Amino acid sequence: MNSLIKKYNVPVPRYTSYPTVPNWNSDSFSAAKYINLLKSGFNKAIESGIALYIHLPFCESLCTYCGCNTRITVNHRVEEPYIDALLAEWEIYLNIFVDKPLIRELHLGGGTPTFFSVVNLSRLLNGLLSRANVAEGASFSFEAHPANTTEAHLSTLFNFGFDRLSLGVQDFDPVVQKAINRRQSPEDVDRVVKQARSVGYRSVNFDLVYGLPFQHSAGIIDAVQHVAAMKPDRIAFYSYAHVPWLRPGQRAYSESDLPSPQDKLNLFTTGRDMLSELGYRSIGFDHFALPGDSLYKAYENGVVHRNFMGFTDQPTSYLIGLGVSSISDIGGAFAQNAKVVEVYSEKVKGGQLPLIKGHILDSEEEFIRKHILNITCKQSTDWADAPENEQIYMRTRAASLNEFIADGIVVRHPDSIQLTERGRAFSRNVCAVFDKYFTSQEGVKMYAQAI
Repeated sequence: MNSLIKKYNVPVPRYTSYPTVPNWNSDSFSAAKYINLLKSGFNKAIESGIALYIHLPFCESLCTYCGCNTRITVNHRVEEPYIDALLAEWEIYLNIFVDKPLIRELHLGGGTPTFFSVVNLSRLLNGLLSRANVAEGASFSFEAHPANTTEAHLSTLFNFGFDRLSLGVQDFDPVVQKAINRRQSPEDVDRVVKQARSVGYRSVNFDLVYGLPFQHSAGIIDAVQHVAAMKPDRIAFYSYAHVPWLRPGQRAYSESDLPSPQDKLNLFTTGRDMLSELGYRSIGFDHFALPGDSLYKAYENGVVHRNFMGFTDQPTSYLIGLGVSSISDIGGAFAQNAKVVEVYSEKVKGGQLPLIKGHILDSEEEFIRKHILNITCKQSTDWADAPENEQIYMRTRAASLNEFIADGIVVRHPDSIQLTERGRAFSRNVCAVFDKYFTSQEGVKMYAQAI
């Protein structure tokens, strides 16, 4: 397996969307087209419910490894005007929708959502939920910094229906934490986990990252041992992407401080194998869950879904992103908000959707997207009953899978493919075969390594 990981550790997209953001054609996109699609597809979206992502960008300090859109400040007076802007944007969407929306999934991301006081979070959630219906069995979750998440945060959000949280742990090694400016002790994390479970949260996720500066195998072993003691329900085990030309904060350390490519592979395999020994099951390429968790059950039942929020057990056809830099996905189109808080706020307060770019999918992109979603979520896809043009495209692309087949990653049938157990780790590589835009030259310039 290690030799395969080394072989296929090449730059490929993460496929949170298709087409991926670098391949969007924003020249043919307009807010008017996006709004028309929002209206025309709304009745279908209401049947399944919509997902709502709220981006809360503020952090009190910069985590130097981070690739998210953030605003660093210790001035908490930014909270109220930003919530005003979020509610103004939601009002624009409510005026576009032809009926009251049904929310099936709601996620607070960041930034640091727990930067906000419980009073302001309550005002935000009251404003969002008072104008919508909530689906039975809806999933409400938020990202939390272990060092500043209080019991009041947990209780207040739980009373609004939140029962899942994701803790950004990354690594427990003090040397690594100092390098990435992300400090929280095992005691901080354990406190939040225990408080969340006491309040009634049904699922706790840890984000762990491998490939960070000064990281070594002993640190990964220590991190997973802490995982064993705290037993989160899910683990997102991400690869660190070193892109200082895009994220200047990463210049706080040099490439010589990073693990070598071989050492990074060892970090991944060490962590993966230990998680497996603890009973965590692989979902896709970088997510793990205990068998009793709802995400793993959805995966086993073939209904897990993937969008800009990652893997989810709540399949929805609309993901509406509110807040600075948020991306919406309405099936036939993507749209991204302005990335600067002041620009975003000015537009929504003027009654405009704060869009800066987007993409309208053509019919070919729509069926490619469907198959890529199948590969990432179900590890299989078939085209036996598809229209002729789709069958021709898929058969032609599938003819390039011979090396994957020889390596025991994929099993191919005349009109379908199936990833093997070992192939799950390489689903992104397989998706790239069916991506009409992807080339290895493009990958080197735009995407992080697969592992």
